[in-house]
Amino acid sequence: MPDMITVYGIPNCDTVKKARTWLTGRGVAHQFHDFKKQGVPAAALDRWLAAAGWETLVNRKGTTWRGLDDATRASVHDAASARALLLAQPSAIKRPVVEWADGAVTVGFDPGAWSSRC
Repeated sequence: MPDMITVYGIPNCDTVKKARTWLTGRGVAHQFHDFKKQGVPAAALDRWLAAAGWETLVNRKGTTWRGLDDATRASVHDAASARALLLAQPSAIKRPVVEWADGAVTVGFDPGAWSSRC
């Protein structure tokens, strides 16, 4: 369980930028984990899969997903297959993933829901 808020994502993702700006604007201390530079921690991915479910974590609207061949997309049908894809293709993770100080995990940016946490 993290001591502080950790925002996971890609720095050039517009939604990640909005989320980080929102937190900073409210004076909420957080750290950023860059998938591109630091990779996806397998243990963290396991926590996210348990908390949010694989269907929530796989970003089917993103360019990474759309760029995958049909066979690869069809092979993602449960948590284990999603885990393998997301470790290999971090950009296919819906962003941001946030691990809150209390150990809760959220996926995506929802200012309304976040307001109750900060």
